[in-house]
Amino acid sequence: MTSSWHPDRGIRRTMLALGAVGLTLITAGAALDTLWLLGIGVWGVIGALGIELVYRP
Repeated sequence: MTSSWHPDRGIRRTMLALGAVGLTLITAGAALDTLWLLGIGVWGVIGALGIELVYRP
């Protein structure tokens, strides 16, 4: 029987969490019209995409 554990599961969770938080901050920043919140969200999404490009299995 094979195990469902994969070594890159933690990286994938980190990437998904960072992307979700980034998109949430982008939405909140756009709704509240605050550029600093929008900027933090954009950098979160950029970080998630960078992780995806480096750690792609």
